[in-house]
Amino acid sequence: MMETQGSAAASGTAETTTPERRFRPEVQGLRALAVVMVAAYHIWLGKVSGGVDVFLLISAFLLTLSFTRKLEANRPLRLVQHWLHVFKRLLPAVVVVLLAVLAGTWALIPQSRWPDVLTEVWASLLYRQNWQLAAFAVDYYAQQHVDASPLQHFWSLSVQGQVFIVWPLIFAGIALLQPHLARRFPQRKAVGHRQLLFMAFAVVFVASLLFSIDETYSNQAYAYFDTRARLWEFALGSLLALALPYLKPGRKLRVFLGWAGITAMLSCGLLLTVDRSFPGFVALWPTLAAAAVIVAGQSGSRWGVDRILSSRPLVKVGGISYALYLWHWPILVFFLLASGTTTPSILEGMGIMAAAAVLAVATTRYVEQPLRRWKWPDVRSWRAAVVIASCGALLALPVTAWQGAITAEATAIASQPHELTPGAAALSPDYAGKPSEEALVIPAPAAMKDEWANVDGECTGDNVPSDPVLEGCLQNEEPEVVTKRIVVLGDSHSQQYMAALGPVAKQHGWEVVTLLKGGCRFGAQSSERADFCNEFNRASSAYVLEHKPDAVFTVASLTHVEAPFETEVPGYLEGIKPFTDLGIDVVGVRDNPRFSFNMPECVQKKGKDSPDCNVPLEESLAAASPLDDYVGKVDRLYLMDMSDFICEQGTCPAVVGNVYVYKDDNHLSKTYVQTMIPMFEQRLLAATGWSDS
Repeated sequence: MMETQGSAAASGTAETTTPERRFRPEVQGLRALAVVMVAAYHIWLGKVSGGVDVFLLISAFLLTLSFTRKLEANRPLRLVQHWLHVFKRLLPAVVVVLLAVLAGTWALIPQSRWPDVLTEVWASLLYRQNWQLAAFAVDYYAQQHVDASPLQHFWSLSVQGQVFIVWPLIFAGIALLQPHLARRFPQRKAVGHRQLLFMAFAVVFVASLLFSIDETYSNQAYAYFDTRARLWEFALGSLLALALPYLKPGRKLRVFLGWAGITAMLSCGLLLTVDRSFPGFVALWPTLAAAAVIVAGQSGSRWGVDRILSSRPLVKVGGISYALYLWHWPILVFFLLASGTTTPSILEGMGIMAAAAVLAVATTRYVEQPLRRWKWPDVRSWRAAVVIASCGALLALPVTAWQGAITAEATAIASQPHELTPGAAALSPDYAGKPSEEALVIPAPAAMKDEWANVDGECTGDNVPSDPVLEGCLQNEEPEVVTKRIVVLGDSHSQQYMAALGPVAKQHGWEVVTLLKGGCRFGAQSSERADFCNEFNRASSAYVLEHKPDAVFTVASLTHVEAPFETEVPGYLEGIKPFTDLGIDVVGVRDNPRFSFNMPECVQKKGKDSPDCNVPLEESLAAASPLDDYVGKVDRLYLMDMSDFICEQGTCPAVVGNVYVYKDDNHLSKTYVQTMIPMFEQRLLAATGWSDS
């Protein structure tokens, strides 16, 4: 992980403090242990270890020692030179890894994910990757590592980079404040730099920790990447550095602190649900454990943990810890992509670790160390700036060119004549001819993330729900003359049909309101459904009974990745019967297939004609539609089956009529549903008997 220039600072008086050592081999060993923990937990356990939190504390600890030494020796801080020096050392290794990630992305990552990776390359280069991930509330461990970004681990480097900018400003502020206080209150005993720094970092610690606890409770996925929720960990490292000269534990206590700290640090990720509770107060566990090890320092005992931490192998690993952290995650992600597995075996994990170590040694020896020893940039600030700018340009040029090529491809794909991309219309009995083999499949891979069906906006007026559970209520633009009011209930599989229902409703003057929640298929109370879904469905049902629309639109079957591939929705008939009893029409459409892999990515890897991307119908849907069991059981229930426009000739393909059928592993793409509009409208009107005027 990142290092700071300088190690320790001699400060305080001989009577009250212990002189500080310039080099702390046990801290270097602690850094080594932390990076091995991070990599091991990532590779084999798929969990958070708490090792990153140890890194954050150590980086602030060393930075504070260095700047405190400058302050107490009355040396100029030279902030600009410091920042240039730090990033001149850190950025070259980052650029090397990012260039390697670009190569791996081109070779192994599906095209639809390229734009996101390139955006994250910029974010990583500019030390804002944590905010990039926070903006999308990425849950660091909610997904398989094989689907994760190869740059996701850069969030912590970004947080550190931001602190490396802010922390020196605090020291500069104290440097200006201390003489001013001494002049203003000459009659009082002068308050030294160390005391003022302690007060400043104590305020940061308390404020950030309280903020972290609150945000972790209310929005943990965002808090995980939020710099503000992490500042207390840096502040703790700074407080430790300031207090360390005054801490003089005896030999036995040092031995105890060292082993207790190491034991607590290693057990953190095993005993705590770190990935769901960090960085709130739970992160005190690994950070205080690391602090105990640092306080233990050199115990002078053969039984002290410092004997191990100061050993040559661990100190060596500590020296390459920054590069090792940079390399381990992308190697893991690319291995999983190349092998098609979701978790590595013990031997495979050891291979990943070995590859990361080899690349870390090479990066340290041939990139970091030569640049660190290179004196030319240190002579003038502009020279260091030139080195930093050159590193940035080395990466910016290929990224900019790649993004331009993606944009050009997307434009070419979107500008094709519509007759070349008929989509679902190609499955219509009335379709004459055959889709062109030369046509490019739409939408462009870069546009795939925009393939969610749109709803015009938030509910307004009388449509606004009174129950806060339904706060995500959306509606289409209200027609000038409303001929019918429809409420769409359920989950994202109901939402996807808004790409057809929305335009049809606009044509017929229907007002459409959507009450949707991901993963919550509409039905009556059921033990097979999550509690929050049962709560949402109860609120949705109450809304319908209160507003009494003309009709309700639902998805009436439920597909599964494994056998049985399609079943009835739990509590479906019981859920809709209160509506039909009030004279409300209910439309139930058959669900679409689900798969164990991303369908468009399959096409991008293997081609649209690959058998892997054309799944047998019997492995996608039930042989007899579950909707058949609903027939005649509830009046005013109208059933629709669009599966013959999704699957054909015994298969459920990823591409139909040169259009991606799916946007991922189970959602129909907006573009494909739009090609179904004429058939959807015809079947809806035929099933319900609604007027087509």
